[in-house]
Amino acid sequence: MLDHKVSVVVPAYNESHDIEANLRAIVDALRDRTAKLEIVLVDDGSRDLTWQHAARAMCKGDVTVRVLRYERNQGKGYALACGARHATGEFVVFLDADLDLHPDQVPGFFDVLFATNADAVIGSKWHPDSRVEYPAWRRVLSRGYYAMVRLLFGLPLRDTQTGLKLFRARLIERVVPRLLSKRFAFDVELLAVAHRMGFLIVEAPVQLQFRRDVPRLRFTDSWNVLVDTLAIFYRIHIRRYYDSQPAAQRSPAETILEVAAPTDR
Repeated sequence: MLDHKVSVVVPAYNESHDIEANLRAIVDALRDRTAKLEIVLVDDGSRDLTWQHAARAMCKGDVTVRVLRYERNQGKGYALACGARHATGEFVVFLDADLDLHPDQVPGFFDVLFATNADAVIGSKWHPDSRVEYPAWRRVLSRGYYAMVRLLFGLPLRDTQTGLKLFRARLIERVVPRLLSKRFAFDVELLAVAHRMGFLIVEAPVQLQFRRDVPRLRFTDSWNVLVDTLAIFYRIHIRRYYDSQPAAQRSPAETILEVAAPTDR
């Protein structure tokens, strides 16, 4: 058992159908693997009842489940940054709410972290030991984006977008307050800035089963990803924004509420 507190940050948008069961699956997978477990669910301005369904999982008892919400959708990156700012663990895990990547893979990430003395371990669909099932068009986009990221930032990584990542809290505390991206380019900005600041980032294999009937990432989003990624390159290499920007917490775009557990079970 890991003798440290672990915070699992789960961004969610319109996940009311499965979110309670998925949060309980996270708890069941990790509760016996660490001395203290905290789940931080961030409702990213959902239009359904995601936060209410998530709040039911707060009654689990021996594990801390916190539900944060705000009214207007800000993007997955903003939700991850919000959850990271509120996380209190010595280690912070990012995990997608749909559980295409099952939480029972998290202990293996800790094995890699300690074996390599890394500051972060990120899941990679292109690791030779990974087993992935997801649409061919997403494979093409992923390969093309990897090539661009490698060219622009020199990241020694084959994948930046897989939704399972493990960080030491010291990396989160130094890097996240500097970030500006709110949506799909958040992962690249986080990893590129951390790499530039000297943090060691390594990859781990994943098992991924794409379960959604309708993909969340639309082709129209690809243009926005490209623009945001080029903006990160400009800030790193031209403006050198991250080299001089003090690590001060940015004010949230709107009020973030921490939801209380329901009393009528």
